[in-house]
Amino acid sequence: MAKEKSGNSSSAQGAGVAVKEAKKSANNLSIPLDPITAAELLERQAAAKTPSEKAIIAATTVSDAPIGGVAEDAKIIRLQATPPGAQTGKIILNKAERKYSFKEYMQYQWHEAKRSGMCYLMLAPFMLLFLVFTVIPVIMSLPMGFTSFDMAEFPPKWVGFDNFYTLFLEDDVFSQAVRTTIIFAIFTGPLSYILSFFLAWLINELHPKLKTLFTLIFYAPSMAGNIYFVWQLIFSGDAYGYLNSFLNTMGFTTAAIQWLTDANYILPCVIIVQLWVSMGAGFLAIRAGFQAIDPAMYEAGAIEGIRNRWQELIYITIPSMGPQLMFAAVMQIVASFTVDIVGRSLVGFPSTNYMAHTIMTHAFDYGWVRFEMGYASAICFVLFVAMLIANSLVRKILSRYLDN
Repeated sequence: MAKEKSGNSSSAQGAGVAVKEAKKSANNLSIPLDPITAAELLERQAAAKTPSEKAIIAATTVSDAPIGGVAEDAKIIRLQATPPGAQTGKIILNKAERKYSFKEYMQYQWHEAKRSGMCYLMLAPFMLLFLVFTVIPVIMSLPMGFTSFDMAEFPPKWVGFDNFYTLFLEDDVFSQAVRTTIIFAIFTGPLSYILSFFLAWLINELHPKLKTLFTLIFYAPSMAGNIYFVWQLIFSGDAYGYLNSFLNTMGFTTAAIQWLTDANYILPCVIIVQLWVSMGAGFLAIRAGFQAIDPAMYEAGAIEGIRNRWQELIYITIPSMGPQLMFAAVMQIVASFTVDIVGRSLVGFPSTNYMAHTIMTHAFDYGWVRFEMGYASAICFVLFVAMLIANSLVRKILSRYLDN
């Protein structure tokens, strides 16, 4: 028994020495690498006939997993498969423990692209349309903001910063549009984001059939097109409008209120309707995030001392939903900064005293009504920069959860 223990001890010591030698010499390796998965490595190890063959296989492979358990599993498999005392000077633990040359990096990326070729093929139609109708127009609009281009004369005339000078120092309507957009961004951005999160949280606690029903109820307004026109019946300015009729019946008012033409009520009404239609892709992403959380995490949290649902929310749920929260935040930023169609449809164009006139509405005015594409591009450029700044701030706030 003592001899057996002594033999096991010497084997363990030999394996430990082999690992240390592998780590010391990993950076000096110059042989080509063969990126494979842990499963493929197991198959090759099983097919090897001698310890020397296993050592060679372990020495010339590297895990293709960028992060996570596969890389760790492959590292452990390689170390365990290398017999004590074998030549281990060329073992690579994983790609994070060794600096790749540019050539090796490009070979690795090409290997990954070939493995995922079918995925790229399936994405190609969408990416082509996205490139033609989104990426290229955005790239074209940036230099166009420095030109005078009214769709009637070609080529555009270069005017430098004249459009931006006019926009910030001479265009009073743009100043009003900036103010309105900021109000919309404050109310329809964070408020809609928080509302989406808590509604998704509450729905997640319901019976599976009720989950589907309530998800559809809250998501339906965002995909139902012009369904927000029903709010014109609610906010109708005559005595038969639903809201006016209710207030008159209850004795709160004696005359019909012009909800959609009175400058005092236009902005609150449009904000309410915009919130109603804002439960879109961001809301669905958060719902999916709740569904993806492993229930075992809550059990582990209970063992660690979490006692109520609020602690579960703060310490388990939110940290586990970093990508979904970030996606929902980006979608809400885009929606809140590009508010336009709801206001134009409900209160008309232009609205009374430009109360519902946003930056996007201003761009629509110059781009699709006056066809001054250079000036409209300058407006969109300013809006684009504002959205980038807001996006970077949100990413900085949520970065602690994205790292997980």
